[in-house]
Amino acid sequence: MSTDIDELLTRAQALAPEFEAWRRDIHQHPELGFEEHRTSERVAEALQRWGYQVTRGLGGTGVVGQLRRGTGARRLGLRADMDALPITETSGLPHASQHAGVMHACGHDGHTAMLLAAAKLLAESGRFDGTLNLIFQPAEEGLGGAVRMMQDGLFEQFPCDAVFAMHNMPGYPQGHLALREGPAMASSDYVEITLHGVGGHGAMPHRAADPVVAGASLVMALQTVVSRNVDPLGMAVVTVGAFHAGQANNVIPETATLKLSVRALDREVRRLLRERITALAQAQAASFGCTAQVDYRDGYAVLVNTPAETALAREVALELVGPQQVTLQAPALPGSEDFAFMLEKVPGSYLLIGNGDGQEADHPFAGHCACMVHNPGYDFNDRNLVRGAAYWALLAQRFLN
Repeated sequence: MSTDIDELLTRAQALAPEFEAWRRDIHQHPELGFEEHRTSERVAEALQRWGYQVTRGLGGTGVVGQLRRGTGARRLGLRADMDALPITETSGLPHASQHAGVMHACGHDGHTAMLLAAAKLLAESGRFDGTLNLIFQPAEEGLGGAVRMMQDGLFEQFPCDAVFAMHNMPGYPQGHLALREGPAMASSDYVEITLHGVGGHGAMPHRAADPVVAGASLVMALQTVVSRNVDPLGMAVVTVGAFHAGQANNVIPETATLKLSVRALDREVRRLLRERITALAQAQAASFGCTAQVDYRDGYAVLVNTPAETALAREVALELVGPQQVTLQAPALPGSEDFAFMLEKVPGSYLLIGNGDGQEADHPFAGHCACMVHNPGYDFNDRNLVRGAAYWALLAQRFLN
């Protein structure tokens, strides 16, 4: 490991207590999407103290801190998300959420703290020539905060030649870095299918057109979309997460509603899923004397990491932690992420940092760190603050020099 890397890690380690306190404070005061007023104000105030030019209010509660050095024309964007989830925390940790029904169950508190620590490192002693844009985004959890920031002129006000983001991942050893070129996370679409039939008495089903039976048949038919329409080497998910119909055991209702989550890692597969789900719903409904109303809503896009930027992200990871702690081409994930929309506008890469696998014998909260995200017992691994901050600082210096 080079002297420069040793120096960077030493400086990051010196900041660890300060940013552990930051992270735990944010964890204790979680805020849902577009409601991150306290978090964004604390972020903005800190960036201002460290010499950044700060812009508030992009996308509602988004914050951008810009730092220019030298005369270089290169422009880099680093993004962290700030929002929490509507989950009641059960971790029992001393820094657990103080807000009933809201918690940082996905580690956005840690993502924010890592980027803030990097911001301070770069402000104090970063050696680069160009423009650094630190993007603190609201409302990643299903509300499309990235889109709102872009609609408010994010990349017009703060042009970027590349943009990067990092997410923690339980199951990987703490601090392990996992990268992937190409499609890395799935699209996520929302479908609501309402079957309209003819209501009637449960004792006289021949006088009705039963949407419950039509819906039950449709649930099973939808399973064939992935197994018989999608290339076996492709990836697709069609999940029926809700089926609502009727109120009484002896009444055939007039309607039944199915709610689906639909995911793909390829834009053409995503298009195929829409086509087949719509056609199946209408055909199945018609076969039972019913009709189908299909409300198909596009959610998050496929997240695609571009080759050159991912190559740089890999080089930085290898330089910082060595090949034993880097996965160069990690498996794609079926989860979704609205950083995908930023990558449709600007080249870049999205990487993972291991949150722990439960094997850290000296870590008092190791089990919580290995717990999967979106679980009420989850906690971000504070040991990642040093490595995450050092990674961002090193990436910024490599890109802007």
